[in-house]
Amino acid sequence: MSSNLFEIRRIVFGFFALAGVGLLVAAGFIGYSAYTLPLLRAPAAELPPAALLYTAGTGVPFAARGVYRGERIAADHLPGDLAHAVVAIEDRRFYRHDGVDPRGILRATWHDLWSSGRVEGASTITQQLARLTYLSPERSLRRKVQEIMVALWLEARLGKDEILARYLNSVYFGAGAYGADAAAKRYFGKKAGDLDLAESAMLAGLIRAPSHLAPTRNLDAARRRAELVLQVMVETGAIDEAKSAAARARPVRLAIPPDTEPDDNYFVDAAEAEVRRLVGTPPLDLGVATTFDQRLQDAAAQTVKRWLSGDGARRHVGQAALVAIAPDGAILAMVGGRDYGESQFNRATQAKRQPGSLFKIFVYLTALSNGYTQDSVIVDQPVQIGDWQPKNYDGRYHGAVSLRTAFAQSLNTVSAQLVQALGVKRVIEMAKSLGVHSDLPAVPSLALGSAEVTLIEMVRAMAAIATNTKSIEPYMVRAIRAEAAAPLYTRPETLVDRPEWNRAAMLPLLEAVVTEGTGKAARLAESPGRRSAGKTGTTDEYHDAWFVGFTSDIVVGVWVGNDDNSPTDRVTGGDIPAKIWHDFVIETERIMALPKAPAAPAPAAIAPSAAAPPTPPASEPVNPVQSAALAGPTPPPAPVPPASAPPASAPAGMRGVPVVVDTATLRVNGALVHLNGIAGEAGEAAQNLTRYIAGREIACEPVERGASQFSCIIGDYDLGEAILLNGAGRASGDAPERLRGAEQQARRAGRGIWSR
Repeated sequence: MSSNLFEIRRIVFGFFALAGVGLLVAAGFIGYSAYTLPLLRAPAAELPPAALLYTAGTGVPFAARGVYRGERIAADHLPGDLAHAVVAIEDRRFYRHDGVDPRGILRATWHDLWSSGRVEGASTITQQLARLTYLSPERSLRRKVQEIMVALWLEARLGKDEILARYLNSVYFGAGAYGADAAAKRYFGKKAGDLDLAESAMLAGLIRAPSHLAPTRNLDAARRRAELVLQVMVETGAIDEAKSAAARARPVRLAIPPDTEPDDNYFVDAAEAEVRRLVGTPPLDLGVATTFDQRLQDAAAQTVKRWLSGDGARRHVGQAALVAIAPDGAILAMVGGRDYGESQFNRATQAKRQPGSLFKIFVYLTALSNGYTQDSVIVDQPVQIGDWQPKNYDGRYHGAVSLRTAFAQSLNTVSAQLVQALGVKRVIEMAKSLGVHSDLPAVPSLALGSAEVTLIEMVRAMAAIATNTKSIEPYMVRAIRAEAAAPLYTRPETLVDRPEWNRAAMLPLLEAVVTEGTGKAARLAESPGRRSAGKTGTTDEYHDAWFVGFTSDIVVGVWVGNDDNSPTDRVTGGDIPAKIWHDFVIETERIMALPKAPAAPAPAAIAPSAAAPPTPPASEPVNPVQSAALAGPTPPPAPVPPASAPPASAPAGMRGVPVVVDTATLRVNGALVHLNGIAGEAGEAAQNLTRYIAGREIACEPVERGASQFSCIIGDYDLGEAILLNGAGRASGDAPERLRGAEQQARRAGRGIWSR
């Protein structure tokens, strides 16, 4: 009996001893966690990089970069719908706990263990604020204990509304937007206080997975998450079922298209570099009015890809670049490579390659400015200059030829003789005066383009010749503004500085290249007032091929080659580059003949509080650069309107080839078109719609005067009805019966999204 009592006492003593040790260890760990709390160290005050919102020449936003920092929301000005939505989805007992919610932890644990649906989190809003404000992102038990400690401390010194306001000002909402006001401006072009219930629900839903759910990247997932937020708000009593249904019936519209088109990013990268050069990196959200023409950009990208995937693939051409500029130097379109996703290196502005015979424009312009004429005769014959013996492309010599013939046929020996007679330094001075900043060694082979230059340098030089201007400065940025502030930058009016060189004599030579010389593939059909001219360039062993030329309205340069400098399969400048140039210019002329969309306002995310001066009418020339060869004025800069202005939409009677944003949102001639009665889908459905449209024009009319919803026709079919019949979208709450019937047919047949 005594031995049994002794054994029981020993067990009890051991239990209490272990418990005591456990408590000491726990107390020590809690003490260590408390001792290492960073409460005495204020959060690092880092100035965020400026967020940049880019608008095209029409004023329509097309790209956004950087980190957004909106205005701080005060505790006594919490947006009601947004606050209720965030509390419902993130911490439904926020106003009833003291920073840590044991009941919420138990509920979330039970839900996660037994539910096959969504996973619930257990951190309160106060805990999340503690983590965002004071703690590191590491995942450890010590960090979790510290999070609870800081949460209790915050609850003891701050009111609930202050905690919620600080949380809304700190949390990340995706797409570079930190804080609710920045997110409201980033996605919807309005302040946080102006959000409606549907928009508030979408923002609240982003907090759990902002990178994945950002509507600019995954609009479908963001919409589904917003529906879940509305459901939870009904469950918690924040709203009633009627308000939830009304919010669901009103599809959220983004202020800018979901995600930047990949092909636009070469332009955006170059424009960003220009912005940094002009204004540095101020810690302000900035609006950047650019020269970008979405229609021409789409045409350029499609033309380049078509040729690279066709003849280019068969002839070992791996890359291409294209630059199109207006008479005053405004860059309208830029293709820096075949695929921005694979390579962000911009071959239009960064790649230095030998121009080959394209460099002869400087040689001949120097000659024509120093006594030679197009009828001057030089003997095409073998030439020996030191150890260098230039030869013609065809290996033959043509005897006595005029400068016009020699230039049109790109005879190498004639160019070499001209440089010898003129002096290589004169040729270098001519190239530098036209904007070539790359190093040009004073060697005889410079006559045939042995120095390395960029495509943009050669395009600006050709533009100066085309416009009879001493020098053209290519540019992408017309204006830079910050909200509620004076313009940081406005591009000054272009001043024409007439050159001293003989441009008039150069034009017939450039035209001869296209009409009778090496660039005949670029020749355009004859019509009144239409002129085209240019120059080919091909390097030894066919490593690089170029064509740079101009019409009456535009200057375009094309380069093709390979990144590893491997040779192509005998591709010359008069081959694929001239054909790309020809096809792009034909498409450009077709696009320019279409009705232009009116200048559209920039979203309030970065729009100033005062409107810019009004845009002059189209008939009023903005650019003073005029010439017989290139006289068309560049489109005027779009005004940046007041912050209260609504997002852009298409005008009545809009026609054009659309770019698919999602299956309910199209971009036609640079303006956004929202299809009436359609809730759009992105991803595969949008890709299928692009294939269905296949470059065809659509005609759009507003469903009623002044409406923001449009009905569009493609061929003989209603586009919205076709989308729903094929299961590429859903009928919205306000859809007419005809569209609802089309959706039901797709459901019954299990087409598209209904096959899931």
